[in-house]
Amino acid sequence: MSGAALAPSLPVPESPARVALRRFFTHRSAMLGLLLCLLFVAMAVVAPLISPVSPTATDWSAIRQPPSWTHWMGTDEIGRDELARVIFGARASLLAGVVSVLIAAVIGVPAGLAAGFARGKTDAALSRIVDAMLAIPFLVLAIALAAFLGPNLRNAMIAIGITTAPIFMRVARGATMDVMTHDYIEAARAVGNRPWRVAVRHVMPNIFPPILVQGTLSIATSIIAEASLSFLGLGEQPPTPAWGSMLNAAQQFLTQAPWLAIFPGAAIFLTVLGFNLVGDGLRDALDPR
Repeated sequence: MSGAALAPSLPVPESPARVALRRFFTHRSAMLGLLLCLLFVAMAVVAPLISPVSPTATDWSAIRQPPSWTHWMGTDEIGRDELARVIFGARASLLAGVVSVLIAAVIGVPAGLAAGFARGKTDAALSRIVDAMLAIPFLVLAIALAAFLGPNLRNAMIAIGITTAPIFMRVARGATMDVMTHDYIEAARAVGNRPWRVAVRHVMPNIFPPILVQGTLSIATSIIAEASLSFLGLGEQPPTPAWGSMLNAAQQFLTQAPWLAIFPGAAIFLTVLGFNLVGDGLRDALDPR
C-alpha cells in the first residue's frame, strides 16, 4: 500500500460564513431574540387573518372593558378591540424600523466608505457634518425633522432614517479605515485596479459584518423612535393603529384602564428586546476573535 494511501486525510476547514452561522445558531439569547422577531413579523404579515375584528371597529357598549374571553386584551376608550390594534400596530412599528434603517444605510454607508477610502479633505468635510448631527440628541433631531416634513408615517421614517445615517457613516468609516491597512488592499492596487473597483470589490464586502450588526441594533432604536413620534402625533395618524399613539391615548386612563398601556408597551418592549438580542448574537458570531 502506498504512503499516500496511508497518510491521514486533513480536515477541511470551515468557511468563515459557516463558522459565523454556527456560532449564531448556538447563541441562546440570539435564538430567543430571533424567535421574538419572527413572531412579531409573522403577526404583522398575517394581521388580517389572525385579528379577531377590525382594529378601527367601535363598540359603544364595550367602552374600556377589561380583558375577557370576548376581548382578550380589553377595549379602548371608544370600544375598539385592543388585541386587534396591537396586532395591526406591529405593521407600523416594524415597517418604520426596517425602512428607516435602509434609508440610513443608503445615506451613511457610501458616505463612510468615501470618507475612509479617500481620507484628506473628503474625510474632514464628511466627519464635520456627522459631528454636527451627532451633537444634537437623536430624538430631538428626529422630532424636528418629522415636524418640518409633516405628521405621517412616511415622513417619520424619513426623519428617523436621516437622523440615524451619521451612525452608519461612523461605523462604515471606521471599518473602511481598518480594512485599508490590510495587505490585500495594497495588492489589489498594485495589480492596477481602479480606486472605485478596490472600494466596491475589496473594501465593501469586508465592512459588511459591522454594518449588519449596526443595522440590526438600529432597527430596535428606530422602533422606539417611531413609537415616540407616534406618541407625539408625528407618526402614523389615527384611526390607523400604532403602538405609540395607543400609549398616548392610554395615558389619561392609567388608573381606570391600565391594560390600555400595558399591552402596547409590552409589544414595544418585546420587539426591541428581540432585535437587540439578535444584534448582540450577530456581533458575537461575526467577531473573528
